Amino acid sequence: MTFDQLMTKVKGMSGRVNASGIKFLAVQVNIKGENGGVFYVEIKDGKVTAEPYEYHDRNCAITMTMEDFNKLLDGELDPVKAFFGGKLKVDGDVGKALEFSKLIK
Repeated sequence: MTFDQLMTKVKGMSGRVNASGIKFLAVQVNIKGENGGVFYVEIKDGKVTAEPYEYHDRNCAITMTMEDFNKLLDGELDPVKAFFGGKLKVDGDVGKALEFSKLIK
């Protein structure tokens, strides 16, 4: 999968996320490896936005490979197991990363 295909997938999923009750959450996703890139997901007043840019005022940043992030999106990889198994790195508020992972399940 290319980075552009991943962005299309994430943007499609963002329209189906129930983010009601979340005032603000900003997560930067760093995809490492050959088809890597950076994007962010922002939830503001229940509205979800995903764009292929860095987000400097984020709550946290997560770093994964393309393969592992796709498994996470598809429900094939548990985020907690990925974190403790070294497949998911969190920089910043780990609680916000967990909140983010619950939204994409």
